[in-house]
Amino acid sequence: MSIREVTKMGNPILRMPATQLSNQEILSKETISLLKDMYDTMVDCGGIGIAAPQVGVSKQVAIIKIPKDSSRYPQTTESSLFTIFNPKIEVLDETKQGFWEGCLSVPGLRGYVERPSKIKVIFQDEQANEKEIVLEGFLATVFQHELDHLFGLLYVDRIKDMSKLTFESEFEQFWATTD
Repeated sequence: MSIREVTKMGNPILRMPATQLSNQEILSKETISLLKDMYDTMVDCGGIGIAAPQVGVSKQVAIIKIPKDSSRYPQTTESSLFTIFNPKIEVLDETKQGFWEGCLSVPGLRGYVERPSKIKVIFQDEQANEKEIVLEGFLATVFQHELDHLFGLLYVDRIKDMSKLTFESEFEQFWATTD
């Protein structure tokens, strides 16, 4: 287990669609090690999710864990740890919901992003078993944000009103209480 360097916006790996993993790859020692490193890196950076391209690995794997006391997202509810391989997303409700998003690969910034409010994600877990989960609210947004990384997208690509892209210090001063 180790903390890896987080790739930053501008690194071409963040703009490439990541490759799917075979069942054998999902169960490999290398992938188990990658998952531990991703988790350690996410926790060290205060994140609530991380995708493999964010640590320089172009594979379709992401983890999500909203902790009890998230310093970056204090009004959130704790979640289970989700390990997601080879996801497919289906929008169940097109109604948009908006949240201020940040990203470990876009440090120091926050942006207001509107995304579908209800989704279904079909994926494989760390035992290569197929799973399905229906998500709403903030957790649906977190899943969409992290899974975008697997398809070469960043949250800044989804901001409709660029006047709502701000440095974190200005976010705290001018926007944090407007939600």
